[in-house]
Amino acid sequence: MAGLGMRDIKRRIKSVKSTRQITKAMEMVASAKLRKTRERLDESRPFTRAWKQAILGFLGELQDSLHPLVTPRETVRKTGYIVVAGNRGLCGGYNTNVVKLAWEHMQQKQAKEVFAVGTKSKEFFANRGVDIPCDFLDLTEVPDFIAAQDIRNCCLERYLEEELDELYLVYTHFDSTISYKPKVLKLIPLDEEALETCFRTDETLMKEHEEAQQEAQDEKWELTTYEPSVIELLNRVIPSYLDSMIYGGLLESSVSEQAARRVAMENATNNAEDMIDKLQLQYNRARQAAITQEIAEIVGGAEALK
Repeated sequence: MAGLGMRDIKRRIKSVKSTRQITKAMEMVASAKLRKTRERLDESRPFTRAWKQAILGFLGELQDSLHPLVTPRETVRKTGYIVVAGNRGLCGGYNTNVVKLAWEHMQQKQAKEVFAVGTKSKEFFANRGVDIPCDFLDLTEVPDFIAAQDIRNCCLERYLEEELDELYLVYTHFDSTISYKPKVLKLIPLDEEALETCFRTDETLMKEHEEAQQEAQDEKWELTTYEPSVIELLNRVIPSYLDSMIYGGLLESSVSEQAARRVAMENATNNAEDMIDKLQLQYNRARQAAITQEIAEIVGGAEALK
């Protein structure tokens, strides 16, 4: 029985070591992807922030403009959500947290539909009977600006055709390698709620906006004259703003996913090493017990021969 127990323990140790090799390799791959995607995120963040500052800078003057992308609909019949999740698991609570936040936000809306970015996003909402007019399943690990434009075109077309009355982006904001949290950003219409959610994605924007308003009030700036017209300006600026916000959300989510996967695989590797140590100790005890038993049997046999 002791020998059989030892064989089982050795087999278990071998199995855990194989798992440790896999998790260690996945950790290294995630670390390499994290460095690459984080470089792209760091390069894009100033561009995304500049668009937020630009929109917040002049949109206050244009809130009363009769433009479909600025003026809220009188009745909100259907709400659209761009939900960015991953294509694979093994990344801790990354996928669960973002789809859970989106689902909780949807409970406030009567009718909704999802533009699913990532397999996990599509599976989650399809299982709950949510309409998915478009899905984008190959964008989460290496997103590019063209992909953001494709998503914007699909959503904006439905909005202008009045098949949607408002649109939200749900993504995971990257703070650090161990800190990333899902956020909701209202994209259109660009009303007060949209500006508020824009502030929440970057808290420093609120302070800058308040300082700019105070400076404008103190110096009594006159309203800006826009040419050729306000409508033409909004037709050109808002789609570019949406592209930037969607692209930023894709990059933030991509970096967050790789960071979550790296941490998850690092924890799995550490747990495997702890398990191997415990199993090795158990094996040594079983081996010592078997040796002790054999010695006792030899001594007992020798005594019986006397």
